[in-house]
Amino acid sequence: MKSRLALSVICVLIAATAFAADTAAAPSDAQKSFDKLKTLAGSWEGHGTTVPPQPDMPDLMQVLLRVTSTGNALMHEMKGKGKPDDRNDDDPITMFYVDGDRLLLTHFCDAGNRPRMVGKVSPDGKTVEFDFVDVAGSTQYGHMDHAVFTIIDTNHHIEDWTYMMPGDKPVHAHMDLQRTK
Repeated sequence: MKSRLALSVICVLIAATAFAADTAAAPSDAQKSFDKLKTLAGSWEGHGTTVPPQPDMPDLMQVLLRVTSTGNALMHEMKGKGKPDDRNDDDPITMFYVDGDRLLLTHFCDAGNRPRMVGKVSPDGKTVEFDFVDVAGSTQYGHMDHAVFTIIDTNHHIEDWTYMMPGDKPVHAHMDLQRTK
């Protein structure tokens, strides 16, 4: 009886190990989406527009995407080209990461808050779209609400961001970016 029990335990352990190895070999949809975004690592530059037009939106935008934290995070930094050098502290940072079975972003906004969004890749694998989950901090000046990253090719991608102004008035920003390095 003891040997039969021991054999059963060994079989369960082998099956669990095989299942775990098989599960680890197949990345989740969140991981696939994150891996797709990591291909954007590098420096980017392009023209930006907003609807409705915003007078303080620079025409030329610079974006730096950097894989960090041993590949577990992607940092996105956005700057308007031509801003005065004395204002280096107003460039928003967005961090992308996988949390369980979800691809998340946390946007460290100029408005002083930190919205989180959950992303998913399109069936064709070219677009990753992020929907609002929640926000930490004050929304007195509004908050980022939606983001879409469309990968055209290895040297060209488009970013569309939606910012909700007070009173739930959306401002849509569109940036057509080319790789610079």
